[in-house]
Amino acid sequence: MPDDAATFAGVASSNGFVMPDDAVMSDGFVRPDALGPMVLVQKLHDEAKLPVYAHPGDAGADLTTLESFTLAPGQRRLVPTGLAIALPAGYAAFVHPRSGLAVKHGVTIVNTPGTIDAGYRGELKVCLVNTDATESVSFAAGDRIAQLVIQPVVAAAFVTAERLPGSDRGESGFGSSGR
Repeated sequence: MPDDAATFAGVASSNGFVMPDDAVMSDGFVRPDALGPMVLVQKLHDEAKLPVYAHPGDAGADLTTLESFTLAPGQRRLVPTGLAIALPAGYAAFVHPRSGLAVKHGVTIVNTPGTIDAGYRGELKVCLVNTDATESVSFAAGDRIAQLVIQPVVAAAFVTAERLPGSDRGESGFGSSGR
């Protein structure tokens, strides 16, 4: 096994990544899909930053803004990332808010999570909103604005039914489980 592959495997395992037994190929290199699905990323602008996981084991990779802007209280804005992606079949990406922006500044995402289907090839944009009633929030190009979570998805078969089977919950909806 080449030293680089052994080093990579050692770093990956020491950082909490679980590598499958067959992750290292006979030539000593790690299979590209060994740590998860391969997502192709196209930089639409030179300044765009690839999504990055801040810590080993994180579910979401940080997305950054391509431009500087300020959100006034109550204002929403569609923010470009300068990236387009190609997801493998059977996967979708979901754009989630960053908890620190929500807690510290009241900034969240209007349609959360935003869903990116495997067939979409346009620029990833994030619809941010400032929920703070009095304070504006400024962002510089390159600031982290959201998290991208990649998940497997299945296509369901929707079948018309005259009646649905019973369940313990029944028709109890919003607030039915307590506060």
